Amino acid sequence: MAKATKKTSSPKAQTTPSGLPINIGISDKDRAAVASELAHTLADTYTLYLMTHNFHWNVTGPMFSTLHQLFMTQYTETWQALDAIAERIRALGHYAPGTYAEYARLSSIQEPTSVPSAEDMLRLLVAGNEAVAKTARKAFQCADAVNDQPTADLLTQRLDIHEKNAWMLRSLLA
Repeated sequence: MAKATKKTSSPKAQTTPSGLPINIGISDKDRAAVASELAHTLADTYTLYLMTHNFHWNVTGPMFSTLHQLFMTQYTETWQALDAIAERIRALGHYAPGTYAEYARLSSIQEPTSVPSAEDMLRLLVAGNEAVAKTARKAFQCADAVNDQPTADLLTQRLDIHEKNAWMLRSLLA
């Protein structure tokens, strides 16, 4: 389930140890805007990772084996994506958010407060993957507008994965 409002935050700019400016053909202002959108994408991705891993551990019922394996496949892929997103934020000259408090503030995904049924887990993961896709699409638009191809490429890959995951999870509910 998505939170009603999404809080914004400018990422903290990095001062390079050498004092050299970052000169990659994207202005400081535009890099900050892209890094901010990526911070939201990272927070949503991390929240989805935690929720999927939680469900992997706690799923029960007649589809236990299928869902346990599917959730593991999805949380493993999502875990690996976190590094790529955070490293792109760093390449843009900003610090990546890295605390639960920052993720809770930046994420559009609200985690359940109890262990849901297997069917509700599927519904929550569909909504979570769709939320990540919406956040990534917004970040993509920002990156595309400033001609940031590496970020756009990363986000295109994330969109493909989260839209496919949502479809696969949704299909189990049919």
